[in-house]
Amino acid sequence: MDDIATQRRSENMRRIRSIDTRPELLVRSLVHRLGYRFRLHGNDLPGKPDLVFASTRKVIFVHGCFWHQHRRCVDGRIPKSRLSYCVPKLEWNQRRDAANRAKLARLEWRSLTLWDCETKDVASLKKKIQNFLGHRVRRISTASTNGKKR
Repeated sequence: MDDIATQRRSENMRRIRSIDTRPELLVRSLVHRLGYRFRLHGNDLPGKPDLVFASTRKVIFVHGCFWHQHRRCVDGRIPKSRLSYCVPKLEWNQRRDAANRAKLARLEWRSLTLWDCETKDVASLKKKIQNFLGHRVRRISTASTNGKKR
């Protein structure tokens, strides 16, 4: 049974954000440092992807392991309380995610789902992103500022 009072649990759940989450911000920062440029929260695409790479027709979703039921993660387990609410809600989230990925595929967009738990291993995350987006060479400006050395 849950050790947290109902009111406290409700407050905790209310604070959970759907955009600009810590894992999403980490992914955005990493992708930007790798030299890729993107749009945020594609409202015009199915599922409102977190990162949109329009020129290559690719999108990245950053999903929380609990709400999107990551099967390979301990956080993706079904809770023991409020099953009548949680089970249908979590199953609906999974069906919606699958339908959105299918719609994107029909529109000829490729998608990558990154999980909250994957953001803990930055080296592995970097490889996964580069494999999906393709390796990119960062351009470094050789021009000095006003002829002065830094």
